[in-house]
Amino acid sequence: MANLFRLGLIVNPLAGLGGSVGLKGSDGQAEQALALGATPQAMNRAATALTELLPLRDKFTVLTVAGDMGQSVCDALGLNYQLVYQPQTLPSTAADTETAARLLAGNGVDILLFAGGDGTARNICTAVGEQTTVLGIPAGVKIHSGVYAISPQAAGKLVAKLIAGELVSLNEAPVMDIDEQAFRSGVVKARRFGEMRIPAQLRYVQSVKMGGRESEELVLADLAAYVATQMEDNVRYVMGSGSTVAAVMAELGLDNTLLGVDVVENGALIAKDVTATQLFELVQGYPSKLVITLIGGQGHVFGRGNQQLSPEVIRAIGRDNIVLIAGKTKLQQLEGRPLLADTGDARLDQQLTGLINILTGYNDYVMYRLGYEDEL
Repeated sequence: MANLFRLGLIVNPLAGLGGSVGLKGSDGQAEQALALGATPQAMNRAATALTELLPLRDKFTVLTVAGDMGQSVCDALGLNYQLVYQPQTLPSTAADTETAARLLAGNGVDILLFAGGDGTARNICTAVGEQTTVLGIPAGVKIHSGVYAISPQAAGKLVAKLIAGELVSLNEAPVMDIDEQAFRSGVVKARRFGEMRIPAQLRYVQSVKMGGRESEELVLADLAAYVATQMEDNVRYVMGSGSTVAAVMAELGLDNTLLGVDVVENGALIAKDVTATQLFELVQGYPSKLVITLIGGQGHVFGRGNQQLSPEVIRAIGRDNIVLIAGKTKLQQLEGRPLLADTGDARLDQQLTGLINILTGYNDYVMYRLGYEDEL
């Protein structure tokens, strides 16, 4: 047992609850999110990551937290584990996360794997700083920090490399967090909270979101004007979040939810700041298109701050009806890395993979790869 790889595991079971119901976060919103019909996803995403380790189950043991903070996932997958902490309250709190992280670090884990969002990363950073190697499984609404893998599968594959003894470099990555109250009002106030040590494999770990405007005002005006001219009658247009899509809404003269999802039909706003459930009801069986942009620096199209675009919604709309818009500056920031989809449905992510047209100006398109050509 002493020679086994020691994998620390913490799951924030409330992470991401607010995303699908349009709350723009989960901090202090769990009760409201559940009342609105949100389904916890953090444990499922942790299980997706850990499934990648099952062929190596005899080479590692998991040190984790009782209940839904880790034990439940280990039981479901049949992993060997030992408990180091029992949450003091149900549901668990940030204090539980910090205490658990300190105990896991004190038990000498080789890497601390955690599922959550930027708030969880901040809790982990408060507890262990740069003294322990960590890696995040993306499960939250807000994921601006550079300590997260690009997807749950990528997190598992990277940890598998460590368990198998492959040489993996280590780097310091920033922990970012934003003011959720301001975020719900459409204002992004992100700040660098600290740094943590992560495995440095760019193929698996996301970049930090770039700040500021990603394209010039004239480029946004051209994009917006062209999208507006191409809108068809009797088609429902799902308008994603972000300033690029907001420019289209301004061109249409419609009120916009900067950090939410709206629906437009025949030049009118028919639904504002919708949840995943509401959105599915609006697009199922109805001609629909999705107008969306990507996150500068990261390249994520799905799975970062737009969980209202659930796998069911994306399938109902269809890949061919995705209108992806972005200034060329955003694409240049990727330095050749592909766009990314982390929808929470691995099969859908694979189905979305391939070259996709991106509108970069007035009737100006480029082709760019969405997803990796091969499996991660």
